[in-house]
Amino acid sequence: MDDVPAVARLLAEFHEHLGKPRPSPDELQNSVRRVLDGGDGEFLIAFAGGEPAGFAQLRWRWAVWTRAFDAWLEDLFVSKRYRRSGLGGELVAAVIERARERGCVRLELDVDEDNDAGRALYRRTGFSERSKGSARSLLLGLRTGAGEAGHSGAPSD
Repeated sequence: MDDVPAVARLLAEFHEHLGKPRPSPDELQNSVRRVLDGGDGEFLIAFAGGEPAGFAQLRWRWAVWTRAFDAWLEDLFVSKRYRRSGLGGELVAAVIERARERGCVRLELDVDEDNDAGRALYRRTGFSERSKGSARSLLLGLRTGAGEAGHSGAPSD
């Protein structure tokens, strides 16, 4: 079964949920295929009533410090009609199991600070802001400008 269209539909719904511009179906399917073809990521799909009801996107990366793979939970989404049904917890459990199967010693994610339901779900399933030790872990980011209007992403001379 080709799950790419199903994941793309769920991603479109996720974009709407977040109030973000919705890419075209072709753009979403191409992005999903790129993740799958790159060999460093995969999607897990949750079904309810025989239809795709949620997904998790996992990414794999080699960690020099642990000399093993880490997993990154890039996205987790459950369709509105299936929220509060336990499907999110089932997806997180499947993510944890998949990371263990791949030999990952650590599984990390980021969650918006105002996403109370998401933070509660992750805490219930064992995630902690102190997973690397006694200090609180923070995720910092920087927009490079690549891919934005007026920036080609190509190195300058």
